[in-house]
Amino acid sequence: MNESLQINREGRLMHIALNRPDRRNALNVDLCRALAAAFDEAEKDPGVGAILLTGNGKSFCAGMDLSEALVHDAGSLTDVQERIFTAGANMTKPIVAAVHGAALAGGMGLVANCHIVLADEGASFGLTEIRIGLWPFVIFRSVAAAIGERRAIELALTGQFLGPNEAREYGLVHYIVEPGTVLDRAREIAVPLSQASPTAIQSGLTFVRKARGKSWTEAGELAREMREDVFRSADFQEGVRAFQEKRAPRWPSLGEVTEPRP
Repeated sequence: MNESLQINREGRLMHIALNRPDRRNALNVDLCRALAAAFDEAEKDPGVGAILLTGNGKSFCAGMDLSEALVHDAGSLTDVQERIFTAGANMTKPIVAAVHGAALAGGMGLVANCHIVLADEGASFGLTEIRIGLWPFVIFRSVAAAIGERRAIELALTGQFLGPNEAREYGLVHYIVEPGTVLDRAREIAVPLSQASPTAIQSGLTFVRKARGKSWTEAGELAREMREDVFRSADFQEGVRAFQEKRAPRWPSLGEVTEPRP
């Protein structure tokens, strides 16, 4: 196993921790490849219902490892980073982030890819690439999708830092929690997500991806088709019965995961 990444399974939850604490979890090539492989594994494994993404040490992720920036082929580095910085747009498993300390540059890009983000009161965020003569090319789309293009441009141009309250105001962070509690609070959200209906979550996230860029009418037609598919699913039938019988649902798709409509 790549030591730059720690992966633990907690039931249907995959806990992924960036593990380069001495480098503030800076994204070197090995860590990027390991993270891309972990996302791929989680997406393909029907036993994984959700992902919890954290960082070991004092920071979530300080961005690109500059010690490698001038010695690696830019094209190959961009290829693997493209995979990790578009995960949120392409995966059908929800990603919950527990952020403490710095989430800068590529670290902020990882945060923008997560579907739900919790940050402690000491967290900081920023697109700091401009400070070293770079533009956040690969992460820009995900950041813009999370906070809007004009605000993403502002942060990319100025390289300014955001505290957790500003990050929540911008739409990057959903919850702010007390220091030392962010992992436990994130797990409280991620575990129920991992146990929710795979059919509903996979179909829902697939709809979000496919509806992107479509006209209002086209997205509405897609919604109608996919809703009808879920209506016919065993999970929905079980969900209705469980609600009527006032009991916890036992999702049939946990035995055989229903694939989203192509």
